[in-house]
Amino acid sequence: MKTLILAFTALLASASVFASSMPDTAVIQDKTGFFVHLDVDKVLSSTDISQACGVIPAQLNYLDHQGREHVLNYQVQGSGCTNDH
Repeated sequence: MKTLILAFTALLASASVFASSMPDTAVIQDKTGFFVHLDVDKVLSSTDISQACGVIPAQLNYLDHQGREHVLNYQVQGSGCTNDH
């Protein structure tokens, strides 16, 4: 039992070392889904869909309220289709 507790403690300690070595400027890749809660403070860039037709991949780059940069990849219907009714 002591070995298990010691191994678990070592795992937690090594995880915190790796987490602290990650730079604060790392870009966060957000996961896509139906109910994604975004903390958007400032949009940096987004895919232009005005000339695209059909479902296309798009990307949103933004800063959250803590100043961290995020990238969200998703699918969107282009708005450039001229024969849509």
